[in-house]
Amino acid sequence: MRKAHLKPLATTIPAIFNSHHRLPFISLPNSNSHSSFPKWASFLSPLPPPEWVQPFNDLSDLVTTHPKSELQPSPWVSRIHKLLQNNTNLEQDLTFFCKKYLIKLPTSFVAYILKKSDEIPTNRVETAFRFFTWAGKQKGYAHNLECYVFIIEILCLESDFDRIKLVFNEFKSKGFLMNEYSANSLIRSFGNGGMVEELLWVWRKMKDNGVEPSLYTYNFLMNGLVSSNFVESAERVFEVMEKGKVKPDVVTYNTMIKGYCKSGNVKKAVERFRDMEARNVETDKITYMTLMQACYSEGDYDFCLRLYHEMLEKGLEVPSHAYSLVIGGLCKEGKAMEGCMVFENMIEKGSRPNVAIYTALIDGYAKNRNLDMAMGLFERMRSEGFEPDEVTYGVIVNSLCKSGRLEEALQWFEYCKSKNVAINAVFYSSLIDGLGKAGRVNEAEKLFEEMGCPRDSYCYNVLIDSLSKSGKLDEALALFERMEDEGCDQTVYTFTILISGLFKKHRNEEALKLWDMMIDKGITPTAASIRALSTGLCLSGKVARACKLLEELAPMGIVVETAFEDMISVLCKAGRIVEACKLADGVIVRGREIPGRVRTVMINALRKAGNADLAMKLMHSKIGIGYDRKGSVKKRVKFRNLVES
Repeated sequence: MRKAHLKPLATTIPAIFNSHHRLPFISLPNSNSHSSFPKWASFLSPLPPPEWVQPFNDLSDLVTTHPKSELQPSPWVSRIHKLLQNNTNLEQDLTFFCKKYLIKLPTSFVAYILKKSDEIPTNRVETAFRFFTWAGKQKGYAHNLECYVFIIEILCLESDFDRIKLVFNEFKSKGFLMNEYSANSLIRSFGNGGMVEELLWVWRKMKDNGVEPSLYTYNFLMNGLVSSNFVESAERVFEVMEKGKVKPDVVTYNTMIKGYCKSGNVKKAVERFRDMEARNVETDKITYMTLMQACYSEGDYDFCLRLYHEMLEKGLEVPSHAYSLVIGGLCKEGKAMEGCMVFENMIEKGSRPNVAIYTALIDGYAKNRNLDMAMGLFERMRSEGFEPDEVTYGVIVNSLCKSGRLEEALQWFEYCKSKNVAINAVFYSSLIDGLGKAGRVNEAEKLFEEMGCPRDSYCYNVLIDSLSKSGKLDEALALFERMEDEGCDQTVYTFTILISGLFKKHRNEEALKLWDMMIDKGITPTAASIRALSTGLCLSGKVARACKLLEELAPMGIVVETAFEDMISVLCKAGRIVEACKLADGVIVRGREIPGRVRTVMINALRKAGNADLAMKLMHSKIGIGYDRKGSVKKRVKFRNLVES
């Protein structure tokens, strides 16, 4: 009687499992969270072996003409996805689930789950790797090619190099036969991750397996090489394509152009760009955008503008960023009016401007001293619903400060604070500089101390400059020391300000010590710093020492062509004509300059200093360029004759 009842029950167990209903009376053995089977269960027939479930309900659909995207995933897929959403006890939950329903996940199922891993809401990479690892431990299971390809693709998303290498080493040991899809996927993944060694291994393996590279394969390979800065290798691949059956397309050219631009070889990028036209490869907006960005970065705004006009002629869509580059370039060249014309053209074509474009135009007009136009654009920007950012407000405040409209600048500063606009160091620097130039040094110091962001070198420099020019040189030097204590770099501009200030206060030795400190720190002098030193020494009567310091800089490759001009001019301006003449003679004796040029410099210096009579005398004499004969001896007429005769 008992057997008669049990037999139908045993035969219906698989059907109950496959209908996804819980058994009301069976619990799993060897489970940490569940009790073992009751004793009476031993009288039941043995459970059937676990079933390999497939990711799709009807396997016959896989061989129909319907695309795979129209197949309905089996209910097991959604239930496994649900388990993956909570990965705290992922492995334990998966094991329990599969034991409970007497199922195992085959390679097709694992590959499908990995392929759809973008549906995992959180910790996608970590969860996918743990699922991949767990699946590989199933009894009678071994990952197939697709599983490895998908997990490597996922791991490359976060550049998890340790795990990628672990999985890839295991993959290589399997000896899979490479196909075009897997090769393309692996080359793309390794290329995006910058793993050139692995990328090239796949390329060689593909060749060994007799898989002919397609255009996509070549493009993935080139993109990987370019992304990893192997531009020369990418160039060789490009040349192979030009000579082979698979010819480069617009993507190939764009990749090569991007590589040249990344390596700073914009000239070659332009050559490839022109070559596209010769080979009838149609350029697209990516081609133009890549070149425009490179030209803008190198300051070649004219070519950037030419590319923009070419885009218009070809009827290509001009992205907002392209307009930003063109307008920004024109404004940097002081052509704010032309930039505004491009801006109006952009709006006419239906492109919406952005905050960056408005800011570039406002800055361009402000630098052209057209503050009214700049403020008009600022108001227009706000009226059109664009919220200015900290950069825009910084430009407005800086422009107002430079135009002497300090109170308006301070009002905007208070407005930004009330609206919780992030105020950066550039913003503060503009105000500190404006206050300092207006003689309100105490307010500048107070604002400096109250800064709500980290101070940079420029903030220190503008305050040091204000203190130095207002006669508070010791406070400026104290700030200089504090600058170093707070880990803020002392720049060549910092040294220049203080050296100039010390010379003006006749603290010459301190100025020279600062100069030596600057050189010892490895800071390269600029024309301004050399001018501050040389003119300071000249005014303190140490012309010879100034000349010696200039000569010491020459072996370092630092030669300021206008240094002697500045020294002669400052001496003439100070009324030290004798010393200016001696310096001019010394320049000619050392062979530093041709006599005619020195003479012109002297004439201009005398004229600007108000010594028109001496300038005229020099102009109508042989001094500097003529010779006097005394018997057979021919001697140049020296500049000192100007004051001695």
